[in-house]
Amino acid sequence: MSQPWENEEYVKYTLWFVFACVIYSIIGFSWGALMGGIHEFRHFVDQRMFGKLIVRAHTHVNLLGWVEMAIFAAVYYIIPRLVKRPIYSMKLVKVHFWTHNLGLIGMVVFFTTAGIVGGMDSVTMTPAEVEHLVRPWLATMGIFGSIVLLANFIWAYNVFRTCAGWRKS
Repeated sequence: MSQPWENEEYVKYTLWFVFACVIYSIIGFSWGALMGGIHEFRHFVDQRMFGKLIVRAHTHVNLLGWVEMAIFAAVYYIIPRLVKRPIYSMKLVKVHFWTHNLGLIGMVVFFTTAGIVGGMDSVTMTPAEVEHLVRPWLATMGIFGSIVLLANFIWAYNVFRTCAGWRKS
């Protein structure tokens, strides 16, 4: 007899979280190695105004990409087996996956852009001018960060609804 969580689409999306985890880990680890291993890159992120934003982009790839995607995959795999019922909403799993990836990629792009723009222009502009130039990039990054937060709420809701009333099953 087939178990409710053996749905092909469910397995596919759970594996996509795993694959995303692997891809983000390779990106994050490589990025960190480049920042540490290339003197000019390390100097730029350490010494230039707003250069640390590039480090924040790297950190978010690792935390929200590698670590969180692994956690999402594990929870999506484990919870239905613990409560002996399918995930509450397959549609929410899909929305969660795509929303989280969109938000994370946007955050990384705009963190990095703000770091590069701020770092390059800090050579010829005053700190106040650079701050004014970087502010819209960071505001946009914040919008994408809010999208990631929304994705996390979608995940939490879906997991909560899957677990709620588990003893009644």
